[in-house]
Parts: sequence; C-alpha cells; structure tokens
Amino acid sequence: MAVPKRKTSPSRRGMRRAHDALSIASFQECPNCGELKRPHNMCLQCGHYNGREIVAVEG
Repeated sequence: MAVPKRKTSPSRRGMRRAHDALSIASFQECPNCGELKRPHNMCLQCGHYNGREIVAVEG
C-alpha cells in the first residue's frame, strides 16, 4: 500500500489548496426589466433572454 514517507508541511498543503477557493457569483443587469441576473441565463423576473420573451411570467 502506498504511504507518504514524510508529513506534508502546512506550507505545501496550503500551496496545493491555493486554487480551491470559491469565486464570487457574477451578475448582470437585465436590459428589459433592470433586475440582476446571471450571465447567459434567462431573467427570472421577466422571462426574457437575448432580447426575446422566452417564458411568459405573470405579474
């Protein structure tokens, strides 16, 4: 069975985990209603995507 020969130092462990941090979610303003939405996703408030109404939203 493979077993490490030496203990991994905290510095080396931290360097390995350097890319594991979560990134902040980005948002854009919907050009139709002005609400914040995720990029490349339909607006959940008005149902528009890329200048077209995809889903009819009541209200």
